Amino acid sequence: MYSRRSILLASLFAAAALASPASAGETPFTAEAFAAAQKAGKPILVEVHASWCPICKKQIPILGGLINEPKFKDMVVLRVDFDDQKPVVREFNVQKQSTLIVYKAGKEIGRSVGDTNAVSIEALLTSAI
Repeated sequence: MYSRRSILLASLFAAAALASPASAGETPFTAEAFAAAQKAGKPILVEVHASWCPICKKQIPILGGLINEPKFKDMVVLRVDFDDQKPVVREFNVQKQSTLIVYKAGKEIGRSVGDTNAVSIEALLTSAI
C-alpha cells in the first residue's frame, strides 16, 4: 500500500518530468546562442537552474506555461546549469540558482532570484518584449 506522501512525491516528479526544458522552449546556454540572440535583437531569458533545487523545480511549469504564450513567441530561453557551468554563472554575476535574467535589445533589464510567483515572473518576462 502506498502512503499519501509517496503518491504526492510521485506526482511531483511526474509533473517535473512532463515540464521538461524542451517543452518550455529552453535551450542549454552557449555563448554562441546568447550572442546570436543579442545580435538578432531578440528578447532573452537566461535561466540559472540546478536539477536539485526545489525552487527551480517550481519555476519549470511556470516558465513552461508562460513561454508557450503567443506574446513570448520570440523570446529566446537559455538555461545555465548552476553546477556545471560555473564560469558562465560568474560571468552573469549570479550568486544562487533559481536566478532569472531578462535582456532587451542586448541589455540586461531585470532579474529575480528565487521567485515562484507566476504573476511576477510574467511581469519580468514581459519587460523584455
